[in-house]
Formats: sequence, C-alpha cells, structure tokens
Amino acid sequence: MMRHFIFHKCASWGTLAVVLFSTCLAAPLLLAALPGETKEEMDKRMAWWREAKFGMFIHWGLYAIPAGQWKGRVVPGIGEWIMHHGRIPKEEYAQLQHQFNPVKFDAAEWVSLAKRAGMKYIVITSKHHDGFCLFDSKLTDYDIMGTPFKRDVLKELSAECQKQGIRLGFYYSIMDWYHPQAKGAEFPKYAEHMRGQLRELLSNYGKIGVLWFDGEWIGEWTEEQGRELEKYVRGLQPDLIVNNRVGKRTRGPGDFGTPEQEIPATGSPGWDWETCMTMNNTWGYRKDDHNWKSTSDIIHKLVDIVSKGGNFLLNVGPTAEGTIPQPSVERLFEVGQWLARNGESIYGTGPSPFRRLAWGRCTRKPGKLYLHVFNWPTGGKLVVPGLESPVTQAYLLVGGQKLPFRRAGENVEIELAAVRPDPIDTVVVLDIEGEPKVTQPSVVQTTGQPMVLHARDALLHGNRIQYEVGGGKDNIGFWTDPQDYAEWNLRVATAGQYEVQVTYACPNPSAGSDFVVEVLGQQLAGKVKGTGSWVAFKSESLGKVKLTPGRHILTVKAKNCTGEGVMNLQAVTLTPAN
Repeated sequence: MMRHFIFHKCASWGTLAVVLFSTCLAAPLLLAALPGETKEEMDKRMAWWREAKFGMFIHWGLYAIPAGQWKGRVVPGIGEWIMHHGRIPKEEYAQLQHQFNPVKFDAAEWVSLAKRAGMKYIVITSKHHDGFCLFDSKLTDYDIMGTPFKRDVLKELSAECQKQGIRLGFYYSIMDWYHPQAKGAEFPKYAEHMRGQLRELLSNYGKIGVLWFDGEWIGEWTEEQGRELEKYVRGLQPDLIVNNRVGKRTRGPGDFGTPEQEIPATGSPGWDWETCMTMNNTWGYRKDDHNWKSTSDIIHKLVDIVSKGGNFLLNVGPTAEGTIPQPSVERLFEVGQWLARNGESIYGTGPSPFRRLAWGRCTRKPGKLYLHVFNWPTGGKLVVPGLESPVTQAYLLVGGQKLPFRRAGENVEIELAAVRPDPIDTVVVLDIEGEPKVTQPSVVQTTGQPMVLHARDALLHGNRIQYEVGGGKDNIGFWTDPQDYAEWNLRVATAGQYEVQVTYACPNPSAGSDFVVEVLGQQLAGKVKGTGSWVAFKSESLGKVKLTPGRHILTVKAKNCTGEGVMNLQAVTLTPAN
C-alpha cells in the first residue's frame, strides 16, 4: 500500500513522483459497473458489502521477517515497501522465502478475531508489490509452497471464513518488483501471467467477495487494460466486487473508491467508497512502530466513515511467526464490544442527512436517526439542528431509556443526563415519521456586517466536487466536472447593495475557467486567475448585487473547466456597500 484517494503515486525503482489525478471531462455517474447490468442488479450484487460497513485488511508477506530493518540498518518507511526503500536487490530479498515459517499462524484465530471485532469481511494480500504469493500458485515457485511452512494460508483462511460466516477478499498488486517481465516492453507477457494467477485465486478458493487491486499507477498499466481485466475476473465470478484500482480513475472502472489513510470530508456522494487505514503507521509489520491509534479514535473514525456513506477497512500487520500484534488484538476486542452494544447504528445504515453536527455524527435507517454523541453537551440539552421531520420518541440505544424532547424553533432539543453512559460514543435514537427532512443551516448576517460564506458551510451538488480540509486546505476542491456546483443558504438582515468577493486558489497552468455567482436572479461572471498553487488563496471582487432581508440561496457554478480543476474555492464574502 502507498497510494491515496486524492493523489496517485507514480513509482519507479528510483523515483516516487506525486501527480494530481483528475480530469475535466464531464462523466455520468456510474450506476452500473458491468456492461448491461441494471442499477437493480448492481444493488443486489453490492448489498452484502453495503450492509457490512467494517472489514479487516491484512498485509502479510516476506517483509514481516525484516520488520523494518535490513542487516542491522533501520529502513525508513512502511514495512511492506522495505525492498524498495532499502534498495534491496530482488535476488537478495527473495532469499527471505527460505526463512518464512509462520508456525504460529492459525486461520481460525484470525477469522475469530475479525468476527469478535464486529468485522464482516477480510481482505488479505495474496500478492503484494514484492511479487511473493501467499497462495499455492502453479505459475511461480516464488510462493508460500516454496517456504519451510509449505501450507496454503489462503486455502486455510477460505475454509475458516466459510465456517465462521465471514466474507473473504483478496488484495492483488498489479505492480511486481520480482517478475522479470513486469516492466517495459515485455509487460504484456507479465499481464498474461497475472491473469493466470487471478484465475487461480478465483477458481481454487471458493466464492470470493472482493478483489482489491493496487499498484495500478505504473506506466505500463492503462485504463483500457484495467477495463479488460475487470471484465476477465467478472467472467470467472460474476458476483465479484472489484475496487477502482483495477483502472486509473477515481470513479470507475470497478465498484467502489478507495481513499487511503483519510476520510473524505464530505464522503463521495453517488459512489460507493471504502476508507482503508492502518492501526499504527504501517501496513506490513514493523517491530519499531508503536504509534497505535486508540480504541476511541478507531470507533470515531468508523462512525464518521459510515455517517458519510462509506465502509472502513482497518489493517492489521501480522508478525513473521503468524501472530497479530497484541495492541491490535486489544483494540479490536474493544471495538467489538462497542459494536456488540451499538451495531444497530452501524450495520446497514445510510449516511447522515445533516451537513455537520457539532457534537458528533448521525447514521440512519428507515424511520430512525442514530445520533452518535462524541461530545456530551454541558447544559444537558442535545440540539438537533433543522430537523423538520415529526419525532415520535427519543431513547438511548443501549438500555432503551426514554428521553424527553421538544421542538425549539427549527431545532429539536433532547434532555440528557449530566453524565454520559458511554465515554466514547453514546447513541441516541430518534424515531421519526417518513424520510428525514432537514433544513440546512443558514449563514446568518449580523445587522450591517459582512457575511462570509465558508466552503465548509456549502451544500455541494455533483459527482466529484468535495470539501477538503488539512494540508493548507479549507476549501471546495475536486471541481473537475463543470456540472458540479456549490450552494449556500443565507439569511440577510440588512437591505442594500453588497460587494461580492471570491477567495480561491488555482495553479497558473489550470487557470482560465469561467464561473458565475448567482443570488436573487442576479449574476456576476468571473474568470479564474492563476494564484501559483492549489493552496495559494487570493481574493477577487466580482461586482455588486442588491439583497433584500430574508432567506436566500447563493450559488457558484462553473461554465467550463480549462485545466485540472475549476479552482479551489475557499469563501464568498458579501460586504455592505452603502
């Protein structure tokens, strides 16, 4: 692993360049991944995965033996990339095969741990970038059967997953540092070898839930090859779910997106997605990595992801002996205990109808809102903003204690005890009538003062546009489709003329896109100027509009996209001009 949702990392042996992966070509939402597959058929195929929400990622291979060190030297970086980062010749690295003897490996223990953690599926590295196969492959001797262990661990995991009711998936790296034909002109021969191994994986291990590709960023791999490979593996198992890294685009081919080590600020509306994340700093085992995420952090991340419509694939990196590190085990048990009590609010739920909640997150099912309270209110009142739907009752999910509630203007207020029952996440359930109806919060003007419409307060429309935060960003980004747009609700207190100013960033090569700010039927046109980078924000005045007191909607829409993206929009400011 070493790739992100926002960036593709293009790797060769000597260089690792980061390039923005985006396109300004408008593309329709891919509701059906297979040619001829209806939305209903895709929904049926994806149903178990969408219900599951939580899975275990396992990165395991020869790299667990050096565990971050080579010949007494600490090699920086993530454990499974030690061959690359340590510049270890492949012939030398391959000798680890003769040392790999995980005598403590127990498939039943691993699957039982995932089940006790509340995980519904497992995805394990059948072959990582180093080319070593954890399965019995007839197409190479560089596999588990060529080790002192001589047991097919994927076969044993497959049997245990079937026995314990857990879905099994396989990670497979398109990039291969070991195979002699995996680079350059001979790559087509390697591609045939890869197809042969995928046929083995999809023919010899029962029904596979997910095929999780990686390493697609190499120059030899093309989008067309990705689509052909997807078609090939689906021909072997038609119900297979495939991730987007079979190709080179964030959305399609494949069934779901794969943000890595991050949670998209606004999820990925209209597209299935799954955040994959480590429990410490590395995917493959490093004996010197003790930076473990807390149980509280893991639960909050799970809830955050599910509230935005995603799945959470949480990684463990077993040791060379075949044991999962004890800190991982302890945290997974504790997460499982929380899910045993609160799983109703996670499994099979839909995303939050609220744009943002100061005290936590929300998930939902028909007729129910699950309010995940991370920050217990000091005044004893939990304020649910803008909920229009009739509420029939409020109660604690654990224990069922009924809670008093009342309407308070646009909000619903729920009476809570002074002490929260669960220090990590207490779930309050609201039974509601019909689908949840929420009035999105308005930017309210203080009489005579400017109004700043921040990116984080926008309602975003479209398939690609997203709110970004961190790394110098607090803006609307991924604006690669000119059909996407941003909208704000505002409440004006003072009538009059207002100067409209936009604050944005855009690298000079991507400048030139045309856009329009519209409010109360008035339009102000702008053309994006280069600011030097995606995080070099500058402000520009577009002109004036006339506003009347009351509620209004302001939109910013693009007319075209002339570069990698329209712009990174940080804010629109309305300043009284009289």
